[in-house]
Amino acid sequence: MTVDKNYCMSSYLTLRYIDDKNKVFAENMRHVDFEPVSPDKQAACDSAEEIEQEIIKSLSKFDLSHAAILLSGGMDSAILASYMPKGTKAYTAKCDTPNAVDETERAKFYCQQYGLEHIVVDITWQDYLDCIDKLMLSDGCPISSNEPQVYKLAQTIKADGCNLVIIGDNADMAFGGMSELISRDWKFDDWKKRYTYLDPRKVLKHPVSMDHVFEKYRLPDDYVDYMSMLNNEFAVTSTGAYFNAFRNAELPYYDPYAYMKMGKPLDLDRVRSGDSKYHIRDLFRKRYPGRELPEKIAMPRAVDEWMADWKGPERDEFIPSCTEGMTGKQKFQVFALERFLNLIEGKYDY
Repeated sequence: MTVDKNYCMSSYLTLRYIDDKNKVFAENMRHVDFEPVSPDKQAACDSAEEIEQEIIKSLSKFDLSHAAILLSGGMDSAILASYMPKGTKAYTAKCDTPNAVDETERAKFYCQQYGLEHIVVDITWQDYLDCIDKLMLSDGCPISSNEPQVYKLAQTIKADGCNLVIIGDNADMAFGGMSELISRDWKFDDWKKRYTYLDPRKVLKHPVSMDHVFEKYRLPDDYVDYMSMLNNEFAVTSTGAYFNAFRNAELPYYDPYAYMKMGKPLDLDRVRSGDSKYHIRDLFRKRYPGRELPEKIAMPRAVDEWMADWKGPERDEFIPSCTEGMTGKQKFQVFALERFLNLIEGKYDY
């Protein structure tokens, strides 16, 4: 292991994880990263019926008598909920700020349709502060803004006596749900700018270029293989928060969609015309006939309001006023990085 703080900071800001397993923030520290399921372990599904068969097959491998499910207002988890045994506990997060997305009513409807017990878990900023240090020290790096929320859900579920959690995080990856990122065939520089979460050159005094990560996917004529990068890189970021949150809560979880892929090429014209995740949409219509398709909503985060008054980092590694113009989620990224650096250096006793 090589200690390279500048590299790790730049990687975290750009990609939201440390791409080099051999580089760490500090001595005796290792960052824990999620490893996506390899394609040879994924079943090819090219219709709603094939997805349905795979869900039933995969869930049948488990004793679901004490299982729970994370249920948002979206299609992916709603579909999985429809195959869970009656009486299953279904957990929905609700953040405590006025403008946070509230998915509880949709989730309640799904539960009523299939006889599940709906449980709403309130999420507060204090919940974040209570667990952020433990999570970061365990992960070996700063965290993304949804990991504390998932951890609070996992803790609640475990305390309620459940021993397995079903989640539906990977349907976007498997079936063409990231419509904005696959909205066009990207030129290399445009893609790098779009995909970069925070440009370390605008945040850090001594940034390290992460161009080598993007160069792996450069195509002739200055285009980029964005689909491969999403499958290889984004998967680590997207699922990593769930992986680490459940790992820290010592609670097993399973995502049926992670073990699926499309056998035929994704119909990009169809996605770009507004019909993203078309197989998932078809299955939702089958499981909830007559129900309007829900718009894609991310997990309800309140960080825009929680971070609104944060003045930015004070450590010398950061450019002064670097958080001006950032979203709440981006500010949280910088907040977590500074807090992590203080934590591992023992400067503050949080």
